[in-house]
Amino acid sequence: MREEAASLPKSSELRLTMVERQPNLRVLAWAGDVLYASRGYQMLRATASDGKFAWSPVARFRPAPWRWLTSGNRLTSRLVRDGFHALAITRSGALVGAVPGAIVTLAPGEKEFRITHRVTRGTRPLHIVATPAGHLFFGEYFDNSERHEVHIYGSTDQGETWHVAYTFPRRAIRHIHNIVYDPWENCLWILTGDYGDECRILRASCDLRTMDVALSGDQQARAVALVPVPNGLYFSSDTPLEKNHVYHLDRSGKLSVLCDLESSSIYGCRVAGSVFFTTMAEPSTVNETQSVHLHGEIANHWYSLVRWKKDRWPTRFFQYGNAFLPDGNNTTPYLAVSTIAVEPDDLATSIFRVA
Repeated sequence: MREEAASLPKSSELRLTMVERQPNLRVLAWAGDVLYASRGYQMLRATASDGKFAWSPVARFRPAPWRWLTSGNRLTSRLVRDGFHALAITRSGALVGAVPGAIVTLAPGEKEFRITHRVTRGTRPLHIVATPAGHLFFGEYFDNSERHEVHIYGSTDQGETWHVAYTFPRRAIRHIHNIVYDPWENCLWILTGDYGDECRILRASCDLRTMDVALSGDQQARAVALVPVPNGLYFSSDTPLEKNHVYHLDRSGKLSVLCDLESSSIYGCRVAGSVFFTTMAEPSTVNETQSVHLHGEIANHWYSLVRWKKDRWPTRFFQYGNAFLPDGNNTTPYLAVSTIAVEPDDLATSIFRVA
């Protein structure tokens, strides 16, 4: 069930108008007014124009033959985590993505993604980031129960080759959730987890030569989604152990709690000056919800704007209910949301106009 929340204010209202719904499509990243998305292992793109999105194929990736079979079915695709899971676009137009077990690269003019790095720990990073200088980074995301050292990988040649750019020593962190570029400070924000002092929000130079702790030490510093804005950072917590919240960290270091969330949150984005976060249906003793929510700010207050009900398939095999928001720089008034394991929008993308 998809429904609009019923408690929005009558004035200064942020209106979301549905302009398109695409089945079997996952949005990945914006590049200005161009939105990139995947359908299985095929990459597509569309330019936003007066509320119309004309999707056209860009390229494809050839996975192992058995994944051609699993990716063609909604449930088996969810079971084995098929398809693209992250994408970064460089200024030269190269596309660098994450698929199960590999980082893949598409140079301008090519029609097929090539494997440029094999992921040996875990299955894939959660995000890939590109800086204006042309550097690419991703952090290792794997179970790491024994707390081995954890690497950040970097590329200086548009994703053609990769090297270890930074290493967190043994027992420092469990894994890396995200690396986000901040254009207002020309820096990187690195988010790590999962327990105690492993939960950190770090400010790093774009060459990773300097790295300072902005927040650390508890579950509220355990974050995946972070959105830079001119006056600071918005981020949401991602913990099954405590109540979750949306926060604002200003440029002087002042931290403010903005709203409560129903559950863990791992995706956020900025559209037309507004910030949005989604939650996931990750039941725990603290977070009991069976719904996925889209939250946004209206007149300095936060609201659940849209919610979806978790579907009947067990999360152990077929994933938590979730709503994905694209990375990148969005210069349009359109909010793209891809949902999974919810009713009726399993593996579907909804695009709203933000007014």
